[in-house]
Amino acid sequence: MSFSPSVQMASLFTYLLFLLAIFFISPGVSLTLKRGFYRKTCPSAEAIVMSTVKAALASDPGIPAALIRLHFHDCFVRGCDASILLDSTLSNRAEKESMGNKGVQGFQVIDEAKAKIEAQCPNTVSCSDILAFAARDSVTLAGGLHYGVPSGRRDGRVSFAAEVTQNLPDAFFNVTQLKQTFARKGLSMEEMVTLSGAHSIGDSHCSSFSKRLYSFDKTSAQDPSMDPSYARLLKGKCPRPLNTRSGPDPLVPFDPVTPNRLDNNYYKNLRSSKGLLASDQVLWNSTLTRKFVKENVNHPSAWAAKFAAAMVHMGSIDVVTGKQGEIRKNCRVVN
Repeated sequence: MSFSPSVQMASLFTYLLFLLAIFFISPGVSLTLKRGFYRKTCPSAEAIVMSTVKAALASDPGIPAALIRLHFHDCFVRGCDASILLDSTLSNRAEKESMGNKGVQGFQVIDEAKAKIEAQCPNTVSCSDILAFAARDSVTLAGGLHYGVPSGRRDGRVSFAAEVTQNLPDAFFNVTQLKQTFARKGLSMEEMVTLSGAHSIGDSHCSSFSKRLYSFDKTSAQDPSMDPSYARLLKGKCPRPLNTRSGPDPLVPFDPVTPNRLDNNYYKNLRSSKGLLASDQVLWNSTLTRKFVKENVNHPSAWAAKFAAAMVHMGSIDVVTGKQGEIRKNCRVVN
């Protein structure tokens, strides 16, 4: 699809407005982060991360979705401090062990990038910045979106599994619950809809949505808001009964049309009643958010600009900077 110069200029203007909102208006955004933070201390850091993500993508097309999700799940629990990367200890279950982080992947990519950077610039680049760079590079590789990531984060020293479900949105949240969850992190309702577009890539376990197919509520076994043909397709992939404790829990792509391309097709699916999770489809079903979905369907380049800006904003949630936290030598353990 091609766009006229006027549409391209409008998209650029939208992007500039969002950047202004991020750096000068939005509450809770750390002004201590800056682009090019490692320009003098480790100039190769961002290039190393990009090359590592590219290499991983060559063997696994699901890597971009995994790394974007990893960054999101990190930032929503204790802020963007790489707490999700910490392993459990004998006395503590870390975030990655929570059921709320079931299926979260990409840890090995961060480990590899960290090892390469440590070899060149010891004790310099934080795991949380590497994760932010990797998520940005995933957006670039999967969606062709290029944007700068302010850095200067430091790594937290604490990770508790019990905190995960208290902070992450649930697959069956309604719009009000989603709005409240994102608002607690300083993100607007439009940013919530914008960031949900990450579900144009990646997949979900059947257990996250099978209730919509077989036991939706007391009056309807199947979610009436789901397209019947799409429901039949999903039932073929997620047969009943589904006992995830003793049996397999298959994966289904969020977007069956362009599963590895970060684009606005996610919103087209919602309009066609083909949102995979209940928390996806409610964005179209609710009058509070439908207008944003429509805008993202009709203006893909504007959505792309908003998505980039929202990723930058999300990456600043409750960051640890300055003399706080630490620069982990190994992303899995505190120093």
